[in-house]
Amino acid sequence: MIGNSKLILTEVAMELIVKHFSELSTEELFEIYKLRVSVFVVEQKCPYQEVDDADRAAYHIRLKDGDGIEAYARVLPAGVTFPTASIGRVIAVKRRCGLGSKVVAAAINTAETKLNADEITVEAQVYARPLYEKLGFEQTSEEFSEDGIPHIQMRRKRQPNHNCNENG
Repeated sequence: MIGNSKLILTEVAMELIVKHFSELSTEELFEIYKLRVSVFVVEQKCPYQEVDDADRAAYHIRLKDGDGIEAYARVLPAGVTFPTASIGRVIAVKRRCGLGSKVVAAAINTAETKLNADEITVEAQVYARPLYEKLGFEQTSEEFSEDGIPHIQMRRKRQPNHNCNENG
């Protein structure tokens, strides 16, 4: 008789890389643009100017492993695309396994620490609403079409810091 066997899955080590556009090497920029065009232009069949001037003002957030970029987002300062700081171009190469949440959480942290953002705006594809809601975003617009894909605008306000002190 064979005893109980357990399948143990180990999480592959992911490296979190946060760099401003001015810090990216040409190789890093090439990897980012290749992935973004692959998803947003080719996969989603949306011919539009994917690479834009906003990239120059952005922090580019990547989760990377031995296979390359597994998740990506860009963080923009207030006034570039919205009156508030914003997060966009969110990609998780492997979907529905937590990478989207991890890269958006890193993007929120980047907006709050590097840009001192009190509010963050996203234009999310409607199907991704639950991901953003879990991270504190609230819907602020009716559904609209962006390049033929249903989107909503969402906003997140900085969460109060609940540090405990010695008395309590």
